Amino acid sequence: MSITAVKGFNDILPGDTELWRHIEETAYYLFRAYGFSEIRLPIVEKTELFLRSIGETTDIVEKEMYTFADRHGDSITLRPEGTAPAVRAYIEHKLYTSAVTRLYYTGPMFRYERPQKGRYRQFYQIGAEVFGEASPRADAESLVMLMKLFERLGVMGATLQINSLGCAECRPAYKEKLYNYLKGKAGSLCENCLRRIDTNPLRALDCKVPGCIEATKDAPSIVESLCAPCKEHFDRVEYFLGLTGITPVVNPRMVRGLDYYTRTTFEVTADTGLGSQNTVAAGGRYDNLVSELGGPATPCFGFALGIERLALIMQGRAPKEPVTVFIAMGDEAERKGVELVAAWRRAGIRVIEEFSAGGLKGRMKRADRLGADYVVILGENELASGVISVKDMKKAEQATVAWDRALEIISAQK
Repeated sequence: MSITAVKGFNDILPGDTELWRHIEETAYYLFRAYGFSEIRLPIVEKTELFLRSIGETTDIVEKEMYTFADRHGDSITLRPEGTAPAVRAYIEHKLYTSAVTRLYYTGPMFRYERPQKGRYRQFYQIGAEVFGEASPRADAESLVMLMKLFERLGVMGATLQINSLGCAECRPAYKEKLYNYLKGKAGSLCENCLRRIDTNPLRALDCKVPGCIEATKDAPSIVESLCAPCKEHFDRVEYFLGLTGITPVVNPRMVRGLDYYTRTTFEVTADTGLGSQNTVAAGGRYDNLVSELGGPATPCFGFALGIERLALIMQGRAPKEPVTVFIAMGDEAERKGVELVAAWRRAGIRVIEEFSAGGLKGRMKRADRLGADYVVILGENELASGVISVKDMKKAEQATVAWDRALEIISAQK
């Protein structure tokens, strides 16, 4: 019996990795243009980090974290998201000595969810965090950067939805208002919402159970309960987005699944082909998290996007790098081929040397199976004449050219 991968933990195969690399590199160059620097975060963190940051009544902490004791009995967890580890690193390494710190990261996250198309137990995210900026312009700039990323990747129909969760001044009054409303709907709420209604009634607004969606459709809107500073912040985010031509959809039901958010929260949705699982990026402002984890008071804004869902949208749109297969016929041709292939690779050409024995016909078939766009052939006759044969496999055209012209031909489509 063959061994297969653990359920929910997938291999990313050639053909897909090129698309993933394209997504990651597009984000890399765009984010750097906005002043972000890359951070590499560990996969494992102390469990306490997520209990304190995400919230003990969240689905992630209650049901989805991969948590275990190490050999010393310490509780550690495979990271379920990237913001809390980024905050931990920001505090631990005293990155707050800079007035503003902009970080981004990529890598796997882990949640014990039911595996389905576009959702896995090991999943990959690209995240970005801005530390030290309280201005609504920082919110808007990060959102503009994110929407620009989708534009550069050719993602059509990406929609930005925003909301505000208020602050410590206005949220308690809203939670009380929502609590009283939900108590009147208790008979229609699912078991999870009923259990959490006393600790965090906002969770009911994020519930995907049809009965809860119906029961909360007329729930009071948090946007209408914001204090004056939070209302001004929210209005200014909309204003600055509008200056760049972005008109967000205000969605007062969007509360996100993490406890650390304050003021601006958002989601970006697009047609993933997964029905209601259409969120491709999400995040918001979390002005209290750094201080709650032991650092100085620091305003923050951040987001993460899911690579799997983005890759589903972009299927078949990875930029293809042409493949050149080199065939040398005979010892002397192989010796010259070492020199030629080295020069082509220095020029950035992707070259596969075809090493099999046998005649040219069989080796050409093998080159075709290797996915060759070009086959470059050097035999005894070509070697004696200082030329080389280059076959364009897509056009079924072949030319014999001087050695130094081969690079010109095979690099033309790079």
